Amino acid sequence: MEALIEEMLNGRIMLNEAISEFEKLYIQKALSRYDDHLSQTANALGIHRNTLSKRVAAYQTPTKTPKRLLARRNGK
Repeated sequence: MEALIEEMLNGRIMLNEAISEFEKLYIQKALSRYDDHLSQTANALGIHRNTLSKRVAAYQTPTKTPKRLLARRNGK
């Protein structure tokens, strides 16, 4: 684990990005262990099923660019 942290620090990975990526992989592994059964996985992770469902949906949805940024890009 320490070697991974050193590598991330050397690559200038920000803490928020590291935490987000860890959470995503952790949840994916847990889902795999429980055959994608949300209730069992949520129970094993110690979170509510609805919370798990929302996080899984967020991982599957590409990040949307806010309209104000699109307007700037288009010169508006």
